[in-house]
Amino acid sequence: MDNNSAAFVGDIPQFYDRGLGPVLFEDYAVQMALRVAGPGPSMVLETAAGTGIVTQALRRSLPSATRITATDLNSPMLDIASSKLGPDQGVEFQTADAQQLPFADSIFDAVVCQFGIMFFPDQLRSFHEAFRVLKPGGWYHFSVWDSHRYNSFAQITDALVRTTFPVDPPAFYSVPFSCAAIDPIKDMVLKAGFGDLQITIATIRKTVPDLEMFSRGLIFGNPLYDQIVSRGGPSPEAMQSQVLDLLAETFGASPAVVPLQSIFYRAMKPHPSSSS
Repeated sequence: MDNNSAAFVGDIPQFYDRGLGPVLFEDYAVQMALRVAGPGPSMVLETAAGTGIVTQALRRSLPSATRITATDLNSPMLDIASSKLGPDQGVEFQTADAQQLPFADSIFDAVVCQFGIMFFPDQLRSFHEAFRVLKPGGWYHFSVWDSHRYNSFAQITDALVRTTFPVDPPAFYSVPFSCAAIDPIKDMVLKAGFGDLQITIATIRKTVPDLEMFSRGLIFGNPLYDQIVSRGGPSPEAMQSQVLDLLAETFGASPAVVPLQSIFYRAMKPHPSSSS
């Protein structure tokens, strides 16, 4: 992964989990878990698990006998994830790169990745790896953010950052929304060998009871924080205050209603051909 855009370390995981998790990830995690649970998998792998928001939803939606392996490249994120789920809940946490998974071929019934694909420098390789570790007939479930046009909270934050730093602006907020075009993702999924591809647009109007906490997450809860600090100029605290004002101006004071839109994909690893 790109160290500059995918390094969720230091205090970032805490701000990510508290500030962004309840707004951006929890509702979509519930949707993802229900999709995964449908076929009744017994062995599930999650990549880019972050602070365990999807992991928790999977654990709630799947039978207790289902084994879940949750992985992420950033061990500080997994530290928070593992603190949410006890050792007796059938979840194993492991630091791993989704582009080079440390697992044998054909052992998982489902692979899950919520909002992680965008951070993989070699996305095609990650699709090949998901295909490799899936059993024939297994499903790969993953989601990406739609563009800034449909996620105006990100457009607002990105525009502020680029205006504040016109020379070499921090580019983090271009990364999570970089996979909004469906055709390139579709082509990679099919090239990796998957079939029965299904694509769903998922729109949410999210009520945000605490815009201050959300704005703090938007600045402090991802690598944008380090990108701001490294450039000097306005402090992250000053940037967060401006983001808060812009969010309130756009969506209203807390509780505000913020539109979100993501794209869900589901694809199957086909069974070997029966023809000789």
